[in-house]
Amino acid sequence: MFDKDVVNFFLDNQSRLFDEDVASTPEEAQDFLEDSMAEVVDSIDEVIEYFDEMGVDTDGMSEDEIEQQAEVFALPDGRYLVVSS
Repeated sequence: MFDKDVVNFFLDNQSRLFDEDVASTPEEAQDFLEDSMAEVVDSIDEVIEYFDEMGVDTDGMSEDEIEQQAEVFALPDGRYLVVSS
């Protein structure tokens, strides 16, 4: 389960990752995030670990470059939502 802040942030910012909305309600956003096995992590280091586990080569990328990846949503509270697209 994703908390309300994460769901609403994704709902408001999903166009960053997708050409068309994948959800129009918080419930649809929650379902999409669960189905896509999205993760919320506490730091950019955990985002890097997530990418490494998924086989994404992050060598030579700065933290800023990683934060700019379409799959990475920097949440207002300092956490990160990582969505597999």
